[in-house]
Amino acid sequence: QVQLVESGGGKVQAGGSLRLSCAPSERTFRAYVMAWFSQAPGKEREFVAAIQWSGGSTYYADFVTGRFTISRDNDKNTVFLQMNSLKPEDTAVYYCAAMIGHYNTYGRRASYNYWGQGTQVTVSS
Repeated sequence: QVQLVESGGGKVQAGGSLRLSCAPSERTFRAYVMAWFSQAPGKEREFVAAIQWSGGSTYYADFVTGRFTISRDNDKNTVFLQMNSLKPEDTAVYYCAAMIGHYNTYGRRASYNYWGQGTQVTVSS
């Protein structure tokens, strides 16, 4: 069973930056889309950003557009989420997800087949 391994979370002050990374446990694993979701305490897990692995097209939730950037490194088989201008309301556990089927419902949790364990991001004011 493939596992998605996230890293890069931590604590930062408002206005700061963090970069999250996600890599599958098997180097030959290829998804159609890789994405990041976030889940704040007491809230549902919500879509943050997604990237098509082959074409590189990207998709963002409105609340992160212009602040967060999703990217991938084909050689390292790794997807990144660069988070800039962080706000206290960005505090959440961030999850990496992989979609195998060729769907265009990037924002739906049910479209994704594999999930990471999550990495905590805490932004203080």
